[in-house]
Amino acid sequence: MCGIVGILGRHQVAPIILDALRRLEYRGYDSAGIATVNEGRLDRRRALGKLVNLSDHLVHEPLPGKAGIGHTRWATHGAPTVVNAHPHRAGRVAVVHNGIIENFRALRAELAAAGLAHESDTDTETVAVLTRHHLDQGLGPAEAAFATLARLEGAFALAFLFDGEDDLMVGARQGSPLAVGHGTGEMYLGSDALALAPLTDRITYLEEGDRVVITRDGALITDAQGRRANRPVTTVRLDQATVDKAGHRHFMAKEIAEQPAVLGAALGFHCSPDKTALALPEDLDFTNTDRLTLVACGTGHYAAQVAKYWFESLAGLPCETDIASEYRYRHPVVGAANMAVFISQSGETADTLAALRHVRARIGCSVGVVNVPSSSIARESDVALPVLAGPEISVASTKAFTAQLLVLLLMALKAGQDRGHLDGAQVAAHLRALQTLPGLMRAALDREPAIADLAQGLAGVNHALFLGRGPMFPLAAEAALKLKELSYIHAEGYASGELKHGPIALIDETMPVVVLAPRDGLFAKTVSNMQEVLARQGRVVLISDRAGLAEAGPVPDSLVMPEVPDLLAPFVYAVPAQLLAYHAALARGTDVDQPRNLAKSVTVE
Repeated sequence: MCGIVGILGRHQVAPIILDALRRLEYRGYDSAGIATVNEGRLDRRRALGKLVNLSDHLVHEPLPGKAGIGHTRWATHGAPTVVNAHPHRAGRVAVVHNGIIENFRALRAELAAAGLAHESDTDTETVAVLTRHHLDQGLGPAEAAFATLARLEGAFALAFLFDGEDDLMVGARQGSPLAVGHGTGEMYLGSDALALAPLTDRITYLEEGDRVVITRDGALITDAQGRRANRPVTTVRLDQATVDKAGHRHFMAKEIAEQPAVLGAALGFHCSPDKTALALPEDLDFTNTDRLTLVACGTGHYAAQVAKYWFESLAGLPCETDIASEYRYRHPVVGAANMAVFISQSGETADTLAALRHVRARIGCSVGVVNVPSSSIARESDVALPVLAGPEISVASTKAFTAQLLVLLLMALKAGQDRGHLDGAQVAAHLRALQTLPGLMRAALDREPAIADLAQGLAGVNHALFLGRGPMFPLAAEAALKLKELSYIHAEGYASGELKHGPIALIDETMPVVVLAPRDGLFAKTVSNMQEVLARQGRVVLISDRAGLAEAGPVPDSLVMPEVPDLLAPFVYAVPAQLLAYHAALARGTDVDQPRNLAKSVTVE
């Protein structure tokens, strides 16, 4: 979601902070700002919209100083306006904040009664005003910040900067990620290690409840109880290439194209050197598991729905999927024989992390499937499985989705082996089939020109349906989500057999219906549902292999896909789902990498 950068440096920090904030643009934002301390004087600049607007502002009104904090805001409390943009300032303190302060209204009323006014609609300004109140009562800067933190309820990552203090910054983490960067005579604070990558590769991740006082000489970290905490320094290797478009027009295009390499590398990591056996952690043991729950949000939830088919068919393991934002509020019944898997690209998704914390003490094993091995979900799960997709900059997930699918499929194979449903030879046969996956993904990517042509027909509509059966049903939902995210076209994904239970009422000559139909055991039934659309003059786009298209008969539009084993179809058919949305968005002129109103990492409920 929002992004935080703080620097106590040896050079003018405003341009450095601006550059670091650009590396956080992928998280989604609608305003930005920077505050610095220069010769003891606190000042700030803020702008609505993209960072280029803040950059222009800084050209006309420079912001000198070698100590500063910066922020990209995604609006929660209060509309996107300059007044609501961060940093917020109250007297001698400036604050930037990711998260939500749940008790800000009560605090705001208390401060108003004390004669302290607010100028914005945000919860964050209350943090600044409360800290000012403590400063006015005679507390020192760090003590005032800590006194404020003791009053806050909710989820937050916070950075404080003070007038008259050009060698001091205070940070705190509760529910939202925050990391300290270590330099030589310089120190940094960031919500994302990626933002700090050009500045340092030495990172300390704050843990839940941590507070940190930073000077150029180092960082003093205390835990939620005020005790000194020695958090480890981790070497993070992220170079400029990870956030370069590599000749592609958009990060999304690059990340779609990276999928064959990502899946090949992940197979190498999670399998034995000869690729005939799994190499998953020993602690991941399904022998005594009687029920599995897969918990995620958005695209991760659709990956979970695909995996449900695998766990039940390959391992005979009862499996349910849950939307993370609903999971803990329905009081799930769990026990020691249950395993729960929490899927999150960032590993910081607020709802998914809260779901993990809600049940981890009551279940036999918690598993985090994440793309960031140092994330909260990875650290707090019993077993952490990295999907190894690498940094995903585009807000719409592509390579992380197929990488999640791969890890979940490997888990299903292990579950089948642990539970006696698969023997070693059967697992080895499935792994041999998986070795063909990168090549099949490349073959699907080769269809991009034809997919781009089909996307032109979607770009002019207001509504679309996607249909599929079996694992293609959740993939249809994911395809619809991608179209919604990128092009702002309303789209829905349905199980093909559900068409006649309501959605068929929408069918007319203007409604495109995209049918995902590999020639599998359900192909004939899917084609039968497609014929119901054609009989009502619906616009059908059939995506199948050559034999499937021949068997289905003539349709208005079609896409020839490579023949794939049933188990691998969700991976390969994800490619046209992604590229249809991408090229429809291009045709409509929307912001592909940063769609409106969306954030990459949702770190608040």
